[in-house]
Amino acid sequence: MKNYSGSCHCGAVRFSFRAPEINSAMQCDCSICIRKTAYLTPFKVMQDDMEITAAGDALKTYRFGTMAAQHHFCSTCGIHTFVEPRLSPGTYRVNLGCIGGSDTLHLPVEIFDGKSL
Repeated sequence: MKNYSGSCHCGAVRFSFRAPEINSAMQCDCSICIRKTAYLTPFKVMQDDMEITAAGDALKTYRFGTMAAQHHFCSTCGIHTFVEPRLSPGTYRVNLGCIGGSDTLHLPVEIFDGKSL
C-alpha cells in the first residue's frame, strides 16, 4: 500500500488516501465523465482510507439521473477531484490528474461502460 495526496488546481480542496500502487487508469464513458475526460483510479478507495479537507464551502457535489453517483468538484477552480460511484456507495474513484507527481496520460486505460447503466 502507498500513501497518495492531491488537490484541485487552486488547492482549496485537498485529499490523501492509502491504496495500491497506481499503474493503470479507468475512464468512464457516462454522459458526465465523457465530457470531463477524467482518468480515475482503477480501484475504489474506501471512505475510511480517504481524508478530505476543503476551504470553507469549496467542495461541491453534482448529481444527475438516478442521483446516486456523487461527482465532487471545487467551486473555486472547477476541477473534478473524485466521484462516489453509483454502484459503490461509500467509496471513491479519484481523478488521477489531481494526484501530485502522477503521469496519468501514459498509463494504460480501461474504459468503464457507464453509459449502459
